Amino acid sequence: MVLLGFLRMGKLAVDNPSSWGWRRHNRQLFFRATGIGLMAGVGFILLQLPIFAGAFWVSPASVEVESLARDYMSIRVWSAPAAIAIYGLSGWLIAQERTAAVLLIQLLMNLCNIILDLWFVLGLGLGVEGVALATLIAEWGGLVLGLYLCRSVLSGLAGSMWRQVFDRVRLARMAQVNVDILIRSVLLQAGFVSFLFFGADLGDVTLAANQVLLQFVYMASYAMDGFVFAAEALVGQAMGARAVAQLRRGASLTAIWAFGAAVFMAMMFWAFGAIVIDIITKDASVQEAARIYLPHIALAPLMGALAWMLDGVFIGATRSRDMRNMMILSFLGYCALVALLLPSLGNHGLWLAMNGFFILRGVTLALRYPALERAVAVY
Repeated sequence: MVLLGFLRMGKLAVDNPSSWGWRRHNRQLFFRATGIGLMAGVGFILLQLPIFAGAFWVSPASVEVESLARDYMSIRVWSAPAAIAIYGLSGWLIAQERTAAVLLIQLLMNLCNIILDLWFVLGLGLGVEGVALATLIAEWGGLVLGLYLCRSVLSGLAGSMWRQVFDRVRLARMAQVNVDILIRSVLLQAGFVSFLFFGADLGDVTLAANQVLLQFVYMASYAMDGFVFAAEALVGQAMGARAVAQLRRGASLTAIWAFGAAVFMAMMFWAFGAIVIDIITKDASVQEAARIYLPHIALAPLMGALAWMLDGVFIGATRSRDMRNMMILSFLGYCALVALLLPSLGNHGLWLAMNGFFILRGVTLALRYPALERAVAVY
């Protein structure tokens, strides 16, 4: 479902219509993105059996791990329409420069998820089913809030609007614009999925420990989303104004805040990571294994800050081809690091490769940034 994230990022890559058609264009864009998300989510539900079978065929696990994964996925899949529709809805809000609304949706979802996780897992003892149920409720709640925040778009709809929303030419153009971002998203998720696959070969305890530690990476990513959204909006404005100084100022400002937040998160992970691990899992062997690799997690926000911030810059500039090409190079570099480090260093090598993946993503995009500034002058 994360692969459908291009529905959020691609909204900034659609050209603006003339002012007289702006309101109608906004509505069409909103319903096209959220509609595709809802339909894709329904597709996940209808095809869940072959999807699950394919996932376990590609990544075989022990009977216990597979049983827990099936329990989780059988509940989690029912949130697919909401989870994917939120990508399109968020992209539309960002394109309207309503980043505070996007932040509110994410805040509600994350707080709801955390509170329900604690209640369902620690309070009611529901285990992995409780985690899945908490996510399901949080994501549907996020969609309801998002639709409420976009309620002005829902009023006064006419039949002709729906014909324009699902216009074949417009849908084809939207798909073409988003292909590069989809490829980029596929490779990004391939990195994380392969990380878990490699960890599974090191044993169930290591696999579970890596799953726990990845939650820190996700937390850091969610925390950085605010700066990413800000970069998208500021850079989009600079591109529209063809102002190199404004572009540089927006990128610099978000970079300063992003790296400051990354340093803070790194210190928090180092100081309180062990406590968070003990909250997430009660298995002593998993707790012990996760603590061994905690230093890698403390470095992750620092290693990934540049990549996350530049993602926002290049999305705002609609430079999707650069994002695709640099992700290809970064993924190839990650594969090389895994091949080099995993055999000799085991799970330490795997985490070094993951942090190396973060660095490569940031460095390769940074190398393309001067070309972005040059392009602004002739945008």
